[in-house]
Amino acid sequence: MGLRVNLIEMPGLIGKKIGMTSVFSADGKNLPCTVIETGPCVVTQIKTLEKDGYEAVQFGFLEKSEKHTNKAEAGHFKAAGVAPQRHLVEFKGAEREFKLGEVITVDNMFEENIYVDVVGTSKGKGFQGVVKRHGFGGSERTHGQQSQLRSAGSLGASSWPSRVMKGKKMAGRTGGERVTIQNLLVLKVIPEQNLLVVKGSVPGAKGSTVIIYK
Repeated sequence: MGLRVNLIEMPGLIGKKIGMTSVFSADGKNLPCTVIETGPCVVTQIKTLEKDGYEAVQFGFLEKSEKHTNKAEAGHFKAAGVAPQRHLVEFKGAEREFKLGEVITVDNMFEENIYVDVVGTSKGKGFQGVVKRHGFGGSERTHGQQSQLRSAGSLGASSWPSRVMKGKKMAGRTGGERVTIQNLLVLKVIPEQNLLVVKGSVPGAKGSTVIIYK
């Protein structure tokens, strides 16, 4: 990810999706949930109103080798006194003061029975038709229909507008987009393993980077 930074309006942490499982609630219900390795994150930069024009704190996640760090990145991390980080995210609206080099763990930021939002990149599906991409129902299976069962149908009249209107739902590349899932309940916090267990699913494949914020 390098020094490319996303700006999140609420405090949170960076994590890695481990996978899905299920847990039983107190009343015996089997709840589907996602396990996220959340942090530890290190403070790599503190933005101030006087110097940068806005206030934010930058977190780094997952150390990387100096061999894979360019000079600009190396200087950035050296100024903060931390090891090179693979992922960087800026958060606005910090609830408290942070110091450069400070390590933030999952139990410092989250607790059980609160709601969080998770941002991630959805799985890429490649080129897909309109049935899978947009949920089209397809054509009728009767009246001699053979090869157009899953087609998009007519794209527009010939007399007017005599063209395909902009924004028409058609086949194309699917997935690989930034997706936010809101209001996921935190079922468990396991600080010994830096794990956060949230109810439901989060975008992305196993091992993909996600952002969890309040």
